[in-house]
Amino acid sequence: MSSATTHPSAPGTQAPPGDRPRGPRANPWLTLIAVAFGLFMVGLDGSVVSIANPEIGRDLDASTADLQWVTNSYLLALAAALILGGKLGDRFGRRTFYLVGVAGFTLASVAIGLSGSIEGVIAFRALQGFFGALLMPNTLGMLRAVFPPRKFGMAVGIWAMVSSVSTALGPIVGGLLVEHVDWESVFYINLPIGVVALVFSLIVLPQTRNGAADGEKFDIPGVVLLALGLLAIVFGVVKGETWGWTSGGTLGAIAAGLVVLLAFGFHETRVAHPLLPMRLFRNPALTIGTVITALNFFVLLGVIFFVMLYLQNVRGFTPVEAGVRTLPLSLASVVASPLGAALTDRFGPRLTMPLGMALQAVACFVMLGWSPDSSYAAMWPPFIALGLGVGMVMSSSSDAIVGNAPVRDGGVAGGLQATALQIGGALGTSVLVSLISSRVGSTLTGELTSAGVPAPAAAGLHEAKDAVAMGVAPVSGDLPAQLEAAVVEGSHQAFMNGVHTAVLVAGVLCVVGAVVAAAGVRRNPEAARHRGA
Repeated sequence: MSSATTHPSAPGTQAPPGDRPRGPRANPWLTLIAVAFGLFMVGLDGSVVSIANPEIGRDLDASTADLQWVTNSYLLALAAALILGGKLGDRFGRRTFYLVGVAGFTLASVAIGLSGSIEGVIAFRALQGFFGALLMPNTLGMLRAVFPPRKFGMAVGIWAMVSSVSTALGPIVGGLLVEHVDWESVFYINLPIGVVALVFSLIVLPQTRNGAADGEKFDIPGVVLLALGLLAIVFGVVKGETWGWTSGGTLGAIAAGLVVLLAFGFHETRVAHPLLPMRLFRNPALTIGTVITALNFFVLLGVIFFVMLYLQNVRGFTPVEAGVRTLPLSLASVVASPLGAALTDRFGPRLTMPLGMALQAVACFVMLGWSPDSSYAAMWPPFIALGLGVGMVMSSSSDAIVGNAPVRDGGVAGGLQATALQIGGALGTSVLVSLISSRVGSTLTGELTSAGVPAPAAAGLHEAKDAVAMGVAPVSGDLPAQLEAAVVEGSHQAFMNGVHTAVLVAGVLCVVGAVVAAAGVRRNPEAARHRGA
């Protein structure tokens, strides 16, 4: 990078010349509205697909492994290219790559619906993930460039609100579309959103980039090393559930990814113009914000995954009914994101990050009291606590990462934040589901016997532990009514044992995150935010 350093020491300080918005389209709030369309599309798609997967499997005769790749191909492509997408935007124009990302994501979504084969769905999901990686980091990069420091925190709060709400609304929208239209409509819905996003963005978005990077060599070896390292780690994580977390394949993939990322870090300290400047991590708030972002989505996506299994498979709600019952989570995040931004502006992330993690810990620990027949009165309080915590952490950690990075590195910082978010979400879903599966496997026979299933039959039903780990009781129509009721009771109790283990681990991690944030983040983030490098 250039040795020039930005020092926005006062709230009204302008960005350096290369980062200054070009042309008449430089209204910060219109910029925020424009990027919200693209962000909403990606967030919605990330969670809406889980509802469509069963229908995709039935319609395209896909195996469970195929359906895993519908999710994993998107996740792998997204994680591998996020920092690259931010760097390209910083270097060649954030508006340009945001628009390319929106257009590509929209077209890939339509192609998924038209593909007609599971192989086509998987391939176009990967393409969709790549274009999402061009889109997401440049949303934050543009906000960092057009908003003055005193208003950036509130902008990030609204950005976080859009992200949280779109993710939480996915199951509701997906349920409605799958039940009343078809699974293809889950992807076609991105067409009108994408068209509106493109037209509005073309009109209002300013062009911003790091002008100091003109003439620099692009760090191709860094791109390759980072992509390979992230691919290996995410691949190991998503396969850990099926291969086993102690298997050679899982440990080998994760270890190989870590080695490659270490090589990437060493390489980045040796080149003049790095893809991801290691100097960013000298700022404790930025580093801790990255870790807390990953932990935030570890908890959010992991908990949402098994909550939807609980509501649908244990309690018997339809996808729409289950989605409606999680609305308190969405509404709480709507309130928490701007509230968290306002509190962060006033007191710094040292207050809001630990507070958000503490609220999530409370939500997890309250879920320890859930049973197979808990009333809704026992469900909505932890939903609200989780939504408040997630929204608060989203705004404060985003502010800590992007707000503490120099303006010229806004896209890279956005890519770093988005990468942490995606890896955290992948870990949360895989690790917590694996914990549930393990606990179900160790308690299923005992719970079936306690419920009244004869010991030989209970031992035989142990082979159905994978279905029970998804909340499904292994019953058939030819079972006597009394025995069927006992199998359902024992299976659901075994599933709840797994849920209790998962929420206990998640809650403890939230407590650790709260302590780390409280101990490691500066009391006065404004001084850090207004530093240039």
